[in-house]
Amino acid sequence: MPDGSPADRCRSILAGIPADGLFATGQGGNVPCRIGPEPFRLPPGLLKTIEGQGVLWLKFVKASHQLYLMSLRGEAPPWISGWLDLGKPPRLLEFARMNRFKRSVPPVLRPDVLLTDEGPVACELDSVPGGIGLLGCLSRLYEREGLACAGGPDGMVAGFRRAMSHAAGSAAPGATAIVVSNESRMYRPEMRWLAQALRDAGDPAWAVDPEAVRAVRTDRASGNGLAIATPQGDRLVALVYRFFELFDVPNVPHADEILDAARLKHVRLTPPPKPHLEEKLLFALLHHRALEPVWEKLLGEREHGELKALVIPTWVLDASPVPPHATVAGLELAGRPVQSWEALEHLSQKARALVLKPSGFGEDAWGSHGVRFGADLPAAEWAATVRRALADFPRHPWILQPHRRPSVIPVAYWDAAAGEVRELEGRVRLCPYYFVTGEDEAPLGGVLATVCPKEKKAIHGMPEAVMLPCSAVA
Repeated sequence: MPDGSPADRCRSILAGIPADGLFATGQGGNVPCRIGPEPFRLPPGLLKTIEGQGVLWLKFVKASHQLYLMSLRGEAPPWISGWLDLGKPPRLLEFARMNRFKRSVPPVLRPDVLLTDEGPVACELDSVPGGIGLLGCLSRLYEREGLACAGGPDGMVAGFRRAMSHAAGSAAPGATAIVVSNESRMYRPEMRWLAQALRDAGDPAWAVDPEAVRAVRTDRASGNGLAIATPQGDRLVALVYRFFELFDVPNVPHADEILDAARLKHVRLTPPPKPHLEEKLLFALLHHRALEPVWEKLLGEREHGELKALVIPTWVLDASPVPPHATVAGLELAGRPVQSWEALEHLSQKARALVLKPSGFGEDAWGSHGVRFGADLPAAEWAATVRRALADFPRHPWILQPHRRPSVIPVAYWDAAAGEVRELEGRVRLCPYYFVTGEDEAPLGGVLATVCPKEKKAIHGMPEAVMLPCSAVA
């Protein structure tokens, strides 16, 4: 049973958050959002379904990589790798295709799942996700108040530990550097929390800025190892957790040294340098009708059907001309099949219940930076966005998805200014965190619910949002 009144629990939870916070928001305070007096309660049966989907997402990531390699070898259509390689520098493409990383997958998989009236729908899959430390900290604090959370009090930390061991191929992987880029600097506090939790559990791990990394000569026959500066002095690194997107590599100090050390097997690098796995357009490939036989072979017929039912329909705005006799498979707008992407420009506001966003490999392709909701934009701005997306295609593809508006759900939250618990009517995004701990193992570490005011279109962490661990009680 929970301890104390709802208000007392909120005060206690806030007091337990580190004084330097969990996110560097620049807004002051030690928490970047609102919290509530209890975890977010999932609908009956949903938690059990979510718990079982980790292996499904792992199979999807592995199959996506296999599809990419098949395309390169001519065993699948060449336009697949052509799409996925757009805008990538040659050096990263070399890494993506190396046998050195052939079996490597991202160790943390986090789908973004919207709760709609028609059921849950996944709109993205993040393989370099934020929120690990935030959810780990909150889960411990809510459990301390007698409130059970999905994954338990240590599901996130223990899951990350096991995932790092699997990525390193060793039960004792050695010193781990969680390298957080300047682009991702807002996440540094939560990653420092995570590193401290790992050290408390006996694993030498530090969250560091890229400037703290340096190449050092080791006793190996050739090449350099890596070391990081820590408060206890320099430490040789055995494993690097890359907490930055691959598009940012040119801006990350010592990124070349990290990649070279991984290429020479002087360190293990995870997530692996496979930029095609950071593209949102993988969802478009999953829904592509011509690829159904390939997906069924790679995934299995049942798993392919489950993923298609869960993943929102997605299309790539390929600027290549559509032949006069052809249409964009599966896409109808205003009741008519689409023969030209330019037709998007002239849709009425009602017909623009659509979302446009960059697929990946760019500073506007993570978080909600590049997301455009068609119904919210003036006609001229929507048309300009469509034209930009088509113009960007050769180097920076965009995707199109229907806008599935999440259901409105009431949630209690702590109003710090008023000093009381209040209720918010909001729309919910669930972020389950799966940790890859074996070849076919991806257990759930926890689920983070983000509840934004109902008038908000994009659901993400913001000061007005309520962010909660999800309840283990169905």
